[in-house]
Amino acid sequence: MDTTYFGRKFGLMVFMDNTTKAVLYYAIVSHETNSAYKQGIDHLASLGVDVQSITCDGRRGLRTLFTYTPCQMCQFHQVQIVTRYLTRRPKNIASIELRRLTLDLTQLNKADFIEHLDYWLLTHEDYLNERSTNEDTGRSWYTHKRLRSAYRSLRTNSDWLFTYQEYGHLDIPNTTNSLEGLFSELKRQLHSHHGLSEQRKLRFIKDFLGSKSLK
Repeated sequence: MDTTYFGRKFGLMVFMDNTTKAVLYYAIVSHETNSAYKQGIDHLASLGVDVQSITCDGRRGLRTLFTYTPCQMCQFHQVQIVTRYLTRRPKNIASIELRRLTLDLTQLNKADFIEHLDYWLLTHEDYLNERSTNEDTGRSWYTHKRLRSAYRSLRTNSDWLFTYQEYGHLDIPNTTNSLEGLFSELKRQLHSHHGLSEQRKLRFIKDFLGSKSLK
């Protein structure tokens, strides 16, 4: 499940079945919220859909809503998060090595990843904890805030970056790439109909998703 936006006007939240690639449910939303995802899952359950696992973008607090359902954070989204903090071409060695480890996510299991992350911290902890001080006020802060944020994201999310390996029998996707592909196709088709009013655009989206739904 994931949400994409069409400018600042509205977003499209979609729930897709990983096996059939069929759209199970969608909603037009103004904002991506955990409660909207919860409503979507509850709606599917009310229809008798057996939700065996969830792959999502890793929104804060989302996993705690589905304590009885295996949840996988999209590894591609995790790479994007780290890249936003460190850029694609970080300059210092600590950032270079942390981004390199992040890019290896799909090649590692949970134990190996945590071992590598622990070793990275052991190697770069002094640099990570460097502080800068304002000589006039005496106020201090962490010098490498973005690096700390990238590390904290990886550490916090490590518990659900490898769910797909822990439940191998469920064939859980480790990314939301199939859904991203659907979004890209929809936006390409919409672009070829440039100039549609918002009402007609919404009708186009509904027709498009209808053609991708289970019959």
